[in-house]
Amino acid sequence: MYLTAEKKQEIIAKHGKSNTDTGSAEAQIALFTYRINHLTEHLKQNKKDFSTERALVMLVGKRRRLLDYLIKKDIERYRAIIKELGIRK
Repeated sequence: MYLTAEKKQEIIAKHGKSNTDTGSAEAQIALFTYRINHLTEHLKQNKKDFSTERALVMLVGKRRRLLDYLIKKDIERYRAIIKELGIRK
């Protein structure tokens, strides 16, 4: 499996408010970004895998909605997570 429990805990600890904070927008965006990067690499090798392509598009949409929420709620948190993860709009 590409996302082990240890890797998930590491991402949450780095981007969340605490080690067990899985609900914060930053932690969720970081997990989505990790999954998006993994699926992108998979699709580079398997161009005709359309179910994975659909899952990737849905994940990008989820991440976009969370980023839009952060813009409205707290622009500084949004700027910090964008800079940290290397995402741009």
